[in-house]
Amino acid sequence: MAEQQIRFDDGAAYERMMGIWSQLAGNIFLDWLAPRSGLRWIDIGCGNGAFTELLVKRCAPAEVQGIDPSEAQLAFARARPPTRVAKFSQGDAVALPFSEAMFDAAVMALVLFFVPDPAKGVAEMTRVVCPGGTVAAYVWDMLGGGVPLEPIQVEMRAMGVTPLLPPRSDASRMEALRNLWRGAGLDVVETREISVQRTFETFDNFWTTTLLGSSVGPTIAAMAPRDVELLKTRVRARLSADAAGHITYRARANAVKGRVPN
Repeated sequence: MAEQQIRFDDGAAYERMMGIWSQLAGNIFLDWLAPRSGLRWIDIGCGNGAFTELLVKRCAPAEVQGIDPSEAQLAFARARPPTRVAKFSQGDAVALPFSEAMFDAAVMALVLFFVPDPAKGVAEMTRVVCPGGTVAAYVWDMLGGGVPLEPIQVEMRAMGVTPLLPPRSDASRMEALRNLWRGAGLDVVETREISVQRTFETFDNFWTTTLLGSSVGPTIAAMAPRDVELLKTRVRARLSADAAGHITYRARANAVKGRVPN
């Protein structure tokens, strides 16, 4: 049997779950970067354009290029009204279709742990950014319990079910990010933790949203119905609701930035 891989090909479903989480973290990330207006940006692994939209809304860019391997996700990105000034194309993070020093800033939002060779991905980011420009990323703290799927993944493991993880989850560690950025020859390397909080109207809203737009959906769909109900019961007990039935919990990302030497 072929090994399962995490794929995101439904832009609308991804938006309901991970796109919203990404923008919550992305706003804090952009506050930290504090970029000036008029920059040329490349958003690598742009997916359905959730973070690209933030760039356009908040950063007054001169140019934004979005690259992603999924044409279905790119179709959703192109349909976002705020991103119509951006250009989207299919491409590979380790072989960017751009010349050297074409951009002022390169970013990856929740992408680096999907890149088979993270060092090569960071090297490509660095290659396409001009001297003095910024190379930055943020990723869920996969191995430290920071991913938004953690409440479900913990209970899956307790039941003997192994959730799918990105192939290079090790790249999400803070020390790994520092080493990758320094290994690419970047200067002024800094890291920080980003903590975000999200509220769902009800547990059922949380459950259906998560299954539709995340990596746990296919695994849970393959489970026996009684096991799914048991998992759901266990997760419900883990996520306490308030008096109105709202479910609120936190996720945590690690972020890194560096400067291309002059």
